Amino acid sequence: MMTDHQRIHPASDLESQTKPTVPLIPRNTSKSDRRSPSYPPLPKRHFPVRHTHPPKKKRSCCCRFFCCTFTILLILIIAIGITVGALYLAFRPKLPKYSVDRLRITQFNLSDDNSLFVTFNVTVTARNPNKKIGIYYVSGSHISAWYKETGLCEGSLPKFYQGHRNTTVLNLPLTGQTQDATGLFNTLQQQLQEAGNIPLDIKVNQNVRVKLGKLKIFRVKFRVRCSLQVDSLGADNDISISDSRCKFRLRL
Repeated sequence: MMTDHQRIHPASDLESQTKPTVPLIPRNTSKSDRRSPSYPPLPKRHFPVRHTHPPKKKRSCCCRFFCCTFTILLILIIAIGITVGALYLAFRPKLPKYSVDRLRITQFNLSDDNSLFVTFNVTVTARNPNKKIGIYYVSGSHISAWYKETGLCEGSLPKFYQGHRNTTVLNLPLTGQTQDATGLFNTLQQQLQEAGNIPLDIKVNQNVRVKLGKLKIFRVKFRVRCSLQVDSLGADNDISISDSRCKFRLRL
């Protein structure tokens, strides 16, 4: 007969004795939580953000051509403006002055065929007030005498050089012929009887070259128009000029 110390206990009793009292996984957790244990989240890594610009559109050849042309023109205009300003400050240019001082009529006759023959001797005074600018009077000049819209006679100015602050007196012959001038002749006689004077215009178109210091530069053209009031149109007489006003216009 076996004693109590030699008795064999069943395995179930041993397992019940070694079974833990606290469950390893809480009862309130789901099955999925039971399968994979939860870990604390990993820290997020911040990567630098690169802002990409949209691709630039390529400029067309025409756009670049116009931009280059505009830039070149702007530079040229600025350079010309600076040059003109420097020349103006250096030479202080002044416009020349002109006046008609004397008018003599040597011929004013109406022929049998109603043609009017006119010859004037005009004394013109040209003044150059500039200290450092000279004027070359070149070929291509024209001077004429008018009554309203009718040309009476014409001539030209001689070629000469007018120096600094110089005054030159020119005696200029003007000749002309007008066809079918009976009406014109009668109108002039009537104007003289009623008003006591006759308005005449002396017009000058002259080509000149300007000399700045020792440099002779480009050719320019100017126009002079002198409005006169004369008391007679008789031949072989010195005509009295009661009023004389001249206007000067310069053209490049």
